[in-house]
Amino acid sequence: MSADVWLPLPPEEIEGLPEGPRYLFWDGGEDGDQEFPGDPARCVMYVVPYMRRWPVKVRPLEQLSNVRVIQTLTAGVDDITARLSAIVPGVRLCNARGVHEASTAELALTLTLAALRGIPDFVRAQQQERWQGAFRPALADKNVLIVGYGSIGAAIEDRLTPFELARVARVARSRRTTARGLVHPIADVLSLLPEADVVILSTPLTDATHGLVDAEFLSRMKDGALLVNVARGPVVDTNALLAELERGRLLAALDVTDPEPLPPGHPLWKAPGALITPHVGGPTSAFLPRARRLLVDQLTRFVNHEPLRNVILTTGQDPKEPVGTAPEDQDGTDPEGPDTPGTNGR
Repeated sequence: MSADVWLPLPPEEIEGLPEGPRYLFWDGGEDGDQEFPGDPARCVMYVVPYMRRWPVKVRPLEQLSNVRVIQTLTAGVDDITARLSAIVPGVRLCNARGVHEASTAELALTLTLAALRGIPDFVRAQQQERWQGAFRPALADKNVLIVGYGSIGAAIEDRLTPFELARVARVARSRRTTARGLVHPIADVLSLLPEADVVILSTPLTDATHGLVDAEFLSRMKDGALLVNVARGPVVDTNALLAELERGRLLAALDVTDPEPLPPGHPLWKAPGALITPHVGGPTSAFLPRARRLLVDQLTRFVNHEPLRNVILTTGQDPKEPVGTAPEDQDGTDPEGPDTPGTNGR
């Protein structure tokens, strides 16, 4: 039996793929009805199509009876973990850590600056040919709290560093110390909120973080503070956020929403102080070169029976047990490293 690898990028466009497997192209198709490229039972590594709807991504899972690795091209994997019951035991699920940090961090900084400096107001004034000045907050001298300090959270701080901040506070699942300083455990987040001028969410979507930003969380934020979400929409309680926006007490810059896509007529579209982008943190010119490098590296490891990178879990295995991640990834950092923004974009 030949060993097939299903790729959502044409194999001829990925330089350096190792010899051995048969590489087949499958991205689900624009309408999600593309025929499978071969017998799913021959697929040993399934690379999940990027920027496709959830039903398309998970459509092959039940038929991949001999798959050994499922590799996403997103940092977030909750769309796949939601269907773990359809996956045979012993399959390593890997995310795309290293692919989306630059793009997502760029957008987090863009949203922060645009919201603080009132760029949406200036765009509207330009469309009406009005020269309308305003006094706006600067990012300089502000306290920023990053909630979700994995690889994307760290990349966000990299880009914040030149902006003369007063302080950056960091929160992750567990307490640790980095070269930049202390990372607080998530249990400390409520006590850190009153000092933050900007709160940036880059946390994974898990049972623990679903609805994390609820009415109590938002009430602890100072008047006029900015909430930036480049994580997942359901991390934030939309109704609670709407209540604060409509009062004019908080600002929000959101690349992800709940529901998503945000339907026409939803009150969040016109909420005062809200800046919304349509889940575009990942799909930029930075994606393809990084995705190709990741796939070549992972497939080379797979063919040579070496430890894979970015292993999130192994199906049928106790999550507390080691998952066979490459040693250089076992650096004592918080396993929150996936960060888990975006089902569609990252």
